[in-house]
Amino acid sequence: MTGVVGAVLQVIVVGVGSPLLVGVMRQVRARLEGRAGAGVLQPWRDLRKLMRKEPITPRGTGWVFRAAPLVLAGTALVVAAVVPLVTTASPLDGVADLFAVTALLALGSVALALGALDTGTAFGGMGASREMTVLALVEPTILVSVFALSIRAGSTSLGSIVTATVEDPLSVISPVSVLAAVALAIVTIAETGRIPVDNPSTHLELTMIHEAMVLEYAGPDLALIEWASAMRLSVLLGLLASLFFPLGIAIADAGVLALLVAVIALVVKVGLLGVLLSVGEVFMAKLRLFRVPELLAGSFLLALLAVAASFFLA
Repeated sequence: MTGVVGAVLQVIVVGVGSPLLVGVMRQVRARLEGRAGAGVLQPWRDLRKLMRKEPITPRGTGWVFRAAPLVLAGTALVVAAVVPLVTTASPLDGVADLFAVTALLALGSVALALGALDTGTAFGGMGASREMTVLALVEPTILVSVFALSIRAGSTSLGSIVTATVEDPLSVISPVSVLAAVALAIVTIAETGRIPVDNPSTHLELTMIHEAMVLEYAGPDLALIEWASAMRLSVLLGLLASLFFPLGIAIADAGVLALLVAVIALVVKVGLLGVLLSVGEVFMAKLRLFRVPELLAGSFLLALLAVAASFFLA
């Protein structure tokens, strides 16, 4: 029962709180840059405005273009229910482990890239090509870095990995965890399209990746994409916090009070990571596009070193 309630809470918190996280990050950047900012609730106002607009589909596009936002949002919601953010006792944990979560994230990205290709525009094809290049380096790094942590737990289930860390918090202080944490942090930035890999607020055709794929979307479809992108950011930051700092997370057979404490802990941890990310973006410049694969290849190497260290130090 705890697992079902916890999974529902995770979906609600991620679904409602993700636009607020984006609003907080924009507000922090605005304050550090000397601007007033639009407010924390501005992403929700943008989504409401987009949902009220008339759906528009470019001429010549098919069902792939229309289905892509639904697939992206659907996979983000499923991942939010599976990943141990509030509780480690998800009812879906037995069938959706590390490999399934990574596949779901990749499915959403591929669906959006196919939707961009379906438009037949130069920007759509360019963005899809760049997204696939990033995806080919990001997904293996997520797999390998979390696999390094799974060796200690003896299972690829994310719930078991987090439970092992809760039972032995000092295990986080090790070369394996440090290497895996750095690798996972880099690919989280790349997967969510943040600086220095991508700039979510730019529309320069020479640099944009994610924005190039969604240029042809408008109205409710664009609202779904923006909402799903915010959820993916929240889930990945939450996964990072759960794997390396699972303070407050509820384990199996925990009560309602423990779940409420876990929700508060999740909001605080993800909020702090979001603020740190936005502060870093103020002081960093976007990398040149041909330097991005070098950064992601470096993160994959760190993940491989984490796996090697986990065997040598076991």
